[in-house]
Amino acid sequence: MHDDAIEPFFATLAAANPSPQTELEFTSVFELLCAVLLSAQATDAGVNKATKRLFALAPTPQRMLDLGLEQVTELIRTIGLFRTKAKNLVQTCRILVEQHGGAVPRSREALEALPGVGRKTANVVLNVAFGEPTMAVDTHIFRVANRTGLAPGKNPLAVELKLLERVPAKYAVDAHHWLILHGRYVCQARRPQCERCAVRRWCDTAASTMPAEG
Repeated sequence: MHDDAIEPFFATLAAANPSPQTELEFTSVFELLCAVLLSAQATDAGVNKATKRLFALAPTPQRMLDLGLEQVTELIRTIGLFRTKAKNLVQTCRILVEQHGGAVPRSREALEALPGVGRKTANVVLNVAFGEPTMAVDTHIFRVANRTGLAPGKNPLAVELKLLERVPAKYAVDAHHWLILHGRYVCQARRPQCERCAVRRWCDTAASTMPAEG
């Protein structure tokens, strides 16, 4: 993607969805952290179904610890990898209580020190909860960034760093939401919906496969 295409690419996404939001449901920074931790290899809808029950009983780290591993495991058993995620969640809550006064830390280093929290999860929390212009590269963003030519890279970190370099500052906070939603609903893995894509004119792949627009 040419540099001069990036501004209209994001302007078009922004016009269609001025205030993009994560599709995970939460009412606090702690609940956001839990939801993102649970979302690996799971759909947002599946996570929301489980966390609705979980958060009703345990809306704080201490309440989660009070539930105990066995009950937390049972409450999230509909989510993939639920046993490992339950263990990580309980261990994370223990660290939050013992080392952070029950609050979710704002630094990347502290977030990534939590069990089950990697760079992508930390980026989501920093962005959604604290408004930082991070790029949480999931499978959708990785695909869209490479397919469009916006930020090609061989691994998520390479794509993340390229996005940080190329995305204009005024779009940086919301950029990862637009790219996720675009990948989830339009630029899909098996069959990209190029015929109804609003940004196809700036996409490297669509430009090579579709007739030029008049």
